[in-house]
Amino acid sequence: MGAAVQALVGAQWGDEGKGRVVDALAKEVGVVVRYQGGANAGHTVVVGGKKHVFHLLPSGMLYPNRLCVIGNGVVLDPEQLIKEINELDPAPGDIGTRLAVSRAAHVVMPCHKRLDAASEAFRKKNDPGSVIGTTGRGIGPCYVDKYNRTGIRAEDLVSPESLEKKLRLNISEKNPVLEKIYGEPPVDFESMYRQALEWGAFIEPYLSDSSLEIASAVERGEYVLFEGAQGTLLDVDHGTYPFVTGSNCVAGGCCTGGALGPGRIGRVIGVVKAYCTRVGEGPFPTEDRGKVGERLREKGGEFGATTGRPRRCGWLDMTALRYAVMVNGMDVLALTKLDVLSGMDELKVCVEYEINGKRVSVFPNSAYALEKAKPVYESFAPWKEDISRCGSFEELPSAARDYVSYIERASGVRVGLIGVGPGREDTIYRDF
Repeated sequence: MGAAVQALVGAQWGDEGKGRVVDALAKEVGVVVRYQGGANAGHTVVVGGKKHVFHLLPSGMLYPNRLCVIGNGVVLDPEQLIKEINELDPAPGDIGTRLAVSRAAHVVMPCHKRLDAASEAFRKKNDPGSVIGTTGRGIGPCYVDKYNRTGIRAEDLVSPESLEKKLRLNISEKNPVLEKIYGEPPVDFESMYRQALEWGAFIEPYLSDSSLEIASAVERGEYVLFEGAQGTLLDVDHGTYPFVTGSNCVAGGCCTGGALGPGRIGRVIGVVKAYCTRVGEGPFPTEDRGKVGERLREKGGEFGATTGRPRRCGWLDMTALRYAVMVNGMDVLALTKLDVLSGMDELKVCVEYEINGKRVSVFPNSAYALEKAKPVYESFAPWKEDISRCGSFEELPSAARDYVSYIERASGVRVGLIGVGPGREDTIYRDF
């Protein structure tokens, strides 16, 4: 594993396979920390042929004796968290000793989901080009409250007096917006208050000082893995704004969302899919709306783990990957779904863009510039062999090895892990 504290982040527009990589690494990890995002993320893990989808629980939950932490940077949907805990198989049992939820995590309330849906509908009606394509899980509105300093935190759910005071203020601000701007009915304080108290009673055993939990693990010398949600190009500061999520998905986000000093982070792992996908609106230079995109979608099972929406698919974008390497300081790459490219008639990679007639090799950190980008492709030899049984890099077909080697040269970062299938066992390790 190398460094004792590591950050694992998505290198594209999310859906890179971070959950399966965390699960593959968790056998050597003592603590897994989810540090940002909310139930708009879906991390899929396949163990023994059974698929598990985590939206809030860290992907290390399937290993016994692993401490899993939901950090202060996460916006917590209590209803979803309770559902995931109850659905864990075997029965929760020792979860109380293995799951720590930050008292400082902000809570996604029903009014946030109402505002999320109403805002998207308003945009669609008045300015279709401004539609973000959110999951409708209330993530953005919850982060708005956090930074507006009117948010409700997990600790408030177990403090009836504090909850009542904050919730009344929150609703008094939101109901006029729902009614007068969006033409929606108001939310009811009493029902939401009772529901929040029920959530608090359930999650109280899990509430903890997550910063202390993480610091103590680091001091004990345990391996700590920070698990990011979404991806670099969806980061609220560094992504394709405004078509982004509401949090910092980049490696730096684990310091604020997980309460750990940057000097403690020993290695950054970037997870990149062997091709590209995107969910929701926004520019996507390599998107293929023809047979190639459809083949990638069907063979790769590219349907959102959270919403079930079909993902937009296209070729690997090296310009975007180099940008992700730069802003995250990536030390090693985990390449997933290489097996999906087996049997392709052609294989392409975007090596540069053409914007307004000029060749550009640097990713434009502007959605408006990216909308004008035309991909410049380089072709690679495809391979027909099924690689799902390959247990080492040397067993891969030469064309597949060449493809991986190109990614290393072009990104400047070595590929230390290769996914050749969806399962925990379908992983090739290269001095990772």
